[in-house]
Amino acid sequence: MSTDVMAMATAERAELADLLASLTPEQWDGPTLCDDWSVRDVVAHMFSYDALTPLGTVGRIVKGRLAPGGPNALGIAAYADRTPDQLVTLVEEHLRPRGLTAGFGGRIALCDGTIHHQDIRRPLGLSRHIPDDRMLVTLEFAKTAPLIHSKKRIKGLRLVATDLDWRTGDGPVVRGPAESLLMALAGRRGVTDELSGPGLPMLVERIG
Repeated sequence: MSTDVMAMATAERAELADLLASLTPEQWDGPTLCDDWSVRDVVAHMFSYDALTPLGTVGRIVKGRLAPGGPNALGIAAYADRTPDQLVTLVEEHLRPRGLTAGFGGRIALCDGTIHHQDIRRPLGLSRHIPDDRMLVTLEFAKTAPLIHSKKRIKGLRLVATDLDWRTGDGPVVRGPAESLLMALAGRRGVTDELSGPGLPMLVERIG
């Protein structure tokens, strides 16, 4: 049976929209796991690529090479004047990924969306259960996704999920909940306390 990744990505975005609609103005301006980015910054970053044509995406990347903060900073700036309600509407209007985020059958949107969803939720203390099938697809893509740069973090290590049938790599073991492993793959600091195993010190050093 084939996996409908695009449907998973759409469901992930719908859940994010529900969360965002419930946040207070103070929470929108609060910190996330992305260094120096507020909730509104993360949302702007996530959806700023959906409206771009392939040529527009190339243009942003080229311009971003000369801009402080790179292409992502340009995307955030483009939506800086949006109110929280307008950003929620933006998400609701782009539940189905398009443009760059639709790449790899929707895996870019699913992986990016799941990680950034947790970037927002974790500092707010709002935990959730990510469906197992969605998490498995996200983990498999995250371990090789070029923009996450996870290969350099997990090279020579074996990651083992304790709550899902998922493992990858060879070497000293790092084990823990699947969501914690995903955030470690993405280089998020502060999640390694939730992991264990002889390979953990090496992973911690690589994350920095």
